[in-house]
Amino acid sequence: MPRPNTGAATSADLGLVRVFDGVKMIASHRRSYDRDQQIEDPQHLKALVAIKREARQHRGLNSLARAVPACQTLMIRAAERGANIGAITTAMLKLLDLYGAQELQAAVEEALHAGASHSRSVRDVLERRRVARGAPPPVETSLPEHVRRKDTTVRPHRLDSYDPTGPWRQR
Repeated sequence: MPRPNTGAATSADLGLVRVFDGVKMIASHRRSYDRDQQIEDPQHLKALVAIKREARQHRGLNSLARAVPACQTLMIRAAERGANIGAITTAMLKLLDLYGAQELQAAVEEALHAGASHSRSVRDVLERRRVARGAPPPVETSLPEHVRRKDTTVRPHRLDSYDPTGPWRQR
């Protein structure tokens, strides 16, 4: 199915399986009596890939807009001139990692004030500001997943479930 539907109902007969959203049939497949078989429609898979690609782009765009609100205006201007929003989002997320939200916000505002609408202009502003401060170039760090997970917050749970004989148990 191209999109998950709420309230979908399934109907099957000897030869066909149908999925309905209300009264509208949204999927129909040949019924299989084989064990552990997955029947997929290639068109549904293509639609799913497109939806996931779009969602991935929006996820990055949303996190960028939360961290650097001026990026919304930059993206709108870029879209108006037909730029590749996905590529700009990726570049801006990389700049966010390198320079931080506060510095990127200032650079985006300066680039917008100059009439720019691309990540290259923002990168140039960031570089000019860095040189003016006399700061060293930012270093990109690429840490393995297990190292990045070390900063994950773990919520402790009650430990009394491990010892059924402890004094906290009621008898």
